[in-house]
Amino acid sequence: MRTFFSYGPLRKTQHYYVPRTELIDFGIEQLRGEPYEEGGHYITIWAPRQRGKSWIMANVLWELQKDERFDVVNLSLQTLTDEDDTNYVLQALAKDIYHQLGMNQPNINGRRDFESLFAKGTLKKPLILIVDEFDSLPPKVIGHVVRIFRNMYNLRYQSSLPTEQKPYLLHGIALIGVQAVLGVDTMSGSPFNVQRSMHIPNLTYEEVNSMFHWYERESEQIVEQEVIDRLFHVLQGQPGLTGWFGELLTETYNKHNPTITMKDFDLVYKTALQALPNANVMNIVSKAKQEPHRETVLKLFDTDEPLHFEYENLSTQFLYLNGVIDEELGEENKRFMKFPSQFVQERLFAYFSHMLYQDINRLYDPFMDLSPYISDTTLNIKGVLQLYEQYVHKNKGWLFRDAPRRKTDFRIMEATYHFNLFMYLSKFLRRHGGQVTPEFPTGNGEVDLIVRYGGRVYAIEVKNFSGAYELKKGIKQAAKYGKKLCLTEIILAMFVENIPDDFRQKHEVIEIDTKTSVTVEVVFVDVIQPNVLNKK
Repeated sequence: MRTFFSYGPLRKTQHYYVPRTELIDFGIEQLRGEPYEEGGHYITIWAPRQRGKSWIMANVLWELQKDERFDVVNLSLQTLTDEDDTNYVLQALAKDIYHQLGMNQPNINGRRDFESLFAKGTLKKPLILIVDEFDSLPPKVIGHVVRIFRNMYNLRYQSSLPTEQKPYLLHGIALIGVQAVLGVDTMSGSPFNVQRSMHIPNLTYEEVNSMFHWYERESEQIVEQEVIDRLFHVLQGQPGLTGWFGELLTETYNKHNPTITMKDFDLVYKTALQALPNANVMNIVSKAKQEPHRETVLKLFDTDEPLHFEYENLSTQFLYLNGVIDEELGEENKRFMKFPSQFVQERLFAYFSHMLYQDINRLYDPFMDLSPYISDTTLNIKGVLQLYEQYVHKNKGWLFRDAPRRKTDFRIMEATYHFNLFMYLSKFLRRHGGQVTPEFPTGNGEVDLIVRYGGRVYAIEVKNFSGAYELKKGIKQAAKYGKKLCLTEIILAMFVENIPDDFRQKHEVIEIDTKTSVTVEVVFVDVIQPNVLNKK
């Protein structure tokens, strides 16, 4: 019986998979060419990590190897990571190519010698080259190598002879890598602008659904449809994470009941968030916390306005290709950043919250009467938020001293307040047997805190205050979200700096939304920032 798999290229005979036939056929068509006599294309295969690039191209390789008109060679450059000697890289490439072709090892002393390896008369028939981990090379070396490939392509293109008689027999080439489409661009232009781009997307809902139904047929164990739907929703079809959750559900936490239920999924999700290491997730976190890219990630947690997705921006490139962010298409074809999935956003939210505010203590005066705020069965959310505001004011001298700041004006990044509030509520409620969990309804920064206490569920929608007009919109959005949660009331917590008393009295209101009948209570949380000292 097959198993779910998430660690490297999977095997069709051992693991659950989806055919991805259209992508494989596209790769074959590009490398083979149509008609093949005119030559194949030079293409790049790119996507964030754990999307299945290597597996898809392995299938392309196996199909092309059946075609006797070509030789097909597959190389991996992983062992050449950070090798900055172009000549050494060319020698290693030539040695590996000739070894796989069963030819004598060549002597390479520069570009001309390397190009001659692909010349008509040296090779016996047209060659298709598939190069994995191409972006492991330093940018300077990448630039040199692709210029050589481009020169051969141009000379082939200028010849009207069939592919077997062209001056160079490098029929087609595929460069695979996270940054392959970027690495071929240099400051002096694109030396590989002859290439076509092949992007590997996430799995679709239908593909994820088909894998779990395949598991049902083989295992004779039912998987509730709600489990599959929820899994796709929180992971958005990311292949590596989908395989990991499949493994956890069907093996690690499978109690061999007749049905895998939402109770099983909730256990797996919570454990994956809090306790289990995963190389994919660890890589995402490690990239998100790196400078100078951390500021972009923290900005994405803000709720004021969406960030534009600009592929030319180095942080956008870096975070996208490492699976930290994704692209969202808005109105008028405007592109915005978002987190790639709820699971990734929640892992990052938890990481930054604990990193910044693990040591929150003395939440309130130990002799304070808490009965107006909490009892054995009730919770006054507004009152607890007021306690939090007092806590911030009392501890403002140190609380945000080391908080991340914007480089433009050195102000504290707004997302920091969200992390701090979450940690405060977590510790406050844990003392009384309650629980708070973050939820992310849109994936582009908006955060809601779901509180469970005394057998009830409360919801707090957290936003940064930017004006009275946005406040009205926020009230309607909060009501819609409360309706979605099947709640009759919801708190809209608005972070603000130095709010005037008259403005608070006027706008800190309780409104019943006419469309949803949900009661929205607005609570302002006034966060007074500590003085910012100019650097001398």
